[in-house]
Amino acid sequence: MAVDDSKDGEATEMMLPVVERPPPRTKAPEPSLSLPPAFYVTVWIIMSGGVIVFNKWILSDREFKFPILLTTWHLVFATIMTQVLARTTTLLDGRHSVKMTGRVYTRAIAPIGFFFSLSLICSNQAYLYLSVAFIQMLKATTPVAVLLATWSMGLEKANMKVLTNVSFIVVGVMLASYGELAFVLTGFIYQALGIIFEATRLVMVQRLLSSAEYKMDPLVSLYYFAPVCAVMNFFMYLVFESGTVTWAHVQHVGVFTLIFNALFAFGLNVAVVFLIGKTSSLVLTLCGVLKDILLVTFSIIYWGTTVTFLQFFGYAIALGGLVYYKLGAEKIIEHVGQVKKRAREEPRVRAMLVGIATVVTVGVLYFAFCDLTAPPVANVVDDAVKGV
Repeated sequence: MAVDDSKDGEATEMMLPVVERPPPRTKAPEPSLSLPPAFYVTVWIIMSGGVIVFNKWILSDREFKFPILLTTWHLVFATIMTQVLARTTTLLDGRHSVKMTGRVYTRAIAPIGFFFSLSLICSNQAYLYLSVAFIQMLKATTPVAVLLATWSMGLEKANMKVLTNVSFIVVGVMLASYGELAFVLTGFIYQALGIIFEATRLVMVQRLLSSAEYKMDPLVSLYYFAPVCAVMNFFMYLVFESGTVTWAHVQHVGVFTLIFNALFAFGLNVAVVFLIGKTSSLVLTLCGVLKDILLVTFSIIYWGTTVTFLQFFGYAIALGGLVYYKLGAEKIIEHVGQVKKRAREEPRVRAMLVGIATVVTVGVLYFAFCDLTAPPVANVVDDAVKGV
């Protein structure tokens, strides 16, 4: 009797283990270096405040009274560096998505560059007449100037409620100006013009960037604006300063000092690129306020700038109005509630807030009511340098 084992064979075949081919190995991604937002904010505050102090030191302390030439040098350096970065790094790859034509460059980029040049020149001219502390107080009116320029150029309709909100900034700056002991009308006019030109430039940039095909980060913007600004500034330098500048003036400041100064100014633009997207609008607003307060404090300590109590009061009103205008009442209440909650839950946060409030209060009372007879740090540094 024949035995049909075909089914058994099929069953045996079906029960054989199937060995699957292992999936191809993929290289595990290496952990990328992720820096906390506080790092980018700190670098931005140092770079932004450092450029202002550095320029003031060159123009005033080193008596290099040629702000147009200094601005032209910054723009020439920025032109060279953006060209180098465009060919050696990926920081400027965003320029490939910008549909830049000769028509756009002539009708949009060149006018923006013109106002950019005027803004830089007037702002640097102001350092020859005014203190850093007073200039920072005046700069608090920039959002108001931008708002008025936006309305005048038809980008938005006038809103009296918004105008009422920003009026606190104007009132605060008016009080600070009235309390300025070393008020110089020429410097005030230069700074006011610088703010107007800067506001006009910002609104023109806003109108240009409203189109998706012209979206640019600050570094890409500098790539396009720096060359035309450098050319415009150079012609202004030929007209206003070329007849008085000598090589001895450059040597007095130092060639390497001017190179480092331009590098520092360019580094600020790079820092802004890395800062974007790392923090919220609240953090950026508060950091801007903190930077201004630190600059005012540095001006008092280093240059011995006298700041009256009326100026402190007016500047506090202006900064409060600035925060209110940029964030709004609801956001402020929301964030204050979050801070209170963290202060209740975390003793470390509570201690930090008490410490900050104590330092600010003591500082205001000290500089407002004490007779500061000690020489400013700038004089001490100059004496030490001369002694060496």
